[in-house]
Amino acid sequence: MINDLKYWVALNNFSKFGPIRFKRIRKYFSNLENAFKANLTDLMQAGIEEKVAGEFIVARSSINPDDLMEKIAKENIEVITIEDKHYPKLLKEIYNQPPLLYYRGKLTIADEFALAVVGSRKYSSYGKQVAEQLIKDLVINNLTIVSGLALGIDTLAHETTLIAHGKTIAVLGSGLNKKNIYPTQNCYLADKIVASGGVIISEFPLGTPPLRHHFPQRNRVISGLSLGVLVIEASLKSGSLITARHALEQNRDIFAVPGNIYSPNSSGTNYLIEQGAKLVSTANDIIETLNLTQVASYINNKTIIPDSQEEEKILTILTLEPIHIDELIRLTKLDTATINSTLTIMEMKGVVKNLGGMQYVLAR
Repeated sequence: MINDLKYWVALNNFSKFGPIRFKRIRKYFSNLENAFKANLTDLMQAGIEEKVAGEFIVARSSINPDDLMEKIAKENIEVITIEDKHYPKLLKEIYNQPPLLYYRGKLTIADEFALAVVGSRKYSSYGKQVAEQLIKDLVINNLTIVSGLALGIDTLAHETTLIAHGKTIAVLGSGLNKKNIYPTQNCYLADKIVASGGVIISEFPLGTPPLRHHFPQRNRVISGLSLGVLVIEASLKSGSLITARHALEQNRDIFAVPGNIYSPNSSGTNYLIEQGAKLVSTANDIIETLNLTQVASYINNKTIIPDSQEEEKILTILTLEPIHIDELIRLTKLDTATINSTLTIMEMKGVVKNLGGMQYVLAR
C-alpha cells in the first residue's frame, strides 16, 4: 500500500484528475502504478477523454512520485486515501468525495460528531457574540468544529474552539505547505490547531495556490465532514450559502442564526430560514435536532485503550463489520489459543462482541 500511495499522490498532482475522473481510473486499473504508467489507449478505455489523457501523458514526465513523497514527509504531512478504513466516515458518504486527503494533525473517532460553522468575513458584534456562545456550548457537548480557516467567522470559530479546549478541523482550498496556506495571516492559527490536537486538511496537492475556484470545491468538504452546517451571518452572495447548498445535496442538516432584517449580513441567514433551515438561538437547538445527547459516552466507549499487545493487534483489525476468528488469526498471526483467550477477556470487558458463528465486531 505504501508503494501504491505514491501513485495516488502522483495522479492527484495532475489537476484535471478530479474526483470523478479519479474514480474512473480506480475502477478500471488493478492498481494506480499501472494507471500512472498507462498509455493513451488504456486511459481512454478507463473513461478519460482523449485530450485530457494526452495532456496527462505529457505532464507526467515532470511528476516524480518518490520526490513528491519526500516533500510531503519534510512538511510533516500525512496522506490518507478513500480506501483507508480511517478515511473520514461522513466524507466517504458524499457523491464526489476526494480520492485522497492531505492532513496535518490527528483524525479520530470523535470527528464523526462534527458541525461545520461558517459565515461572513466581516462579522458584526452581534455575530461575534452569538458565534462565541454557540461554539463554546457545542464544544462542551463534545462536537468537533469544522470551518475553512478564512478570515471572519471561520477564524472566530477555530479560535473560540481552541479557547474552549475543543477540537477543530480547518479545510483549506490550497496545498498544506506553509507557503500556500491562505490567508497567510492564519498560518500561526493553522499551527496552533495542529498543536492543540486538531487537524488541517486539504484535497489539493502540495504547492497548490489558493485559486478562487478551489473554494467552492473546498466548501463541499467542509459540509461533507460534518453532520450539519451552522451559518452565522452571511449575505445572499456569501460563500457560506454555497456550503449550505452542498450540505443540502449531501443530506446534511442546515442551521442558521436569525439576524436584523435591515442588515445585509443577515440577508443570507434569514433567507436560509425562510427556505427551511433550522432557526438556532441556542446550542440545544442543534444538539436536539442532531440527536447528539449521548455523544460523550459514545466517544468514550469507542476510544478503547488496549491492555496488552495481543489486544492491540486485534483492535487494529476489528471494526463494526463482522470478522471470522479464522481471519483474525490470519491477520494478527496470533495462535488459536491466544486469540480465544484474548477475545474472551475483551468480551468480558465489553470491548468486543461475539455475534455467534465465531464472528466478532467492536462493541458499540
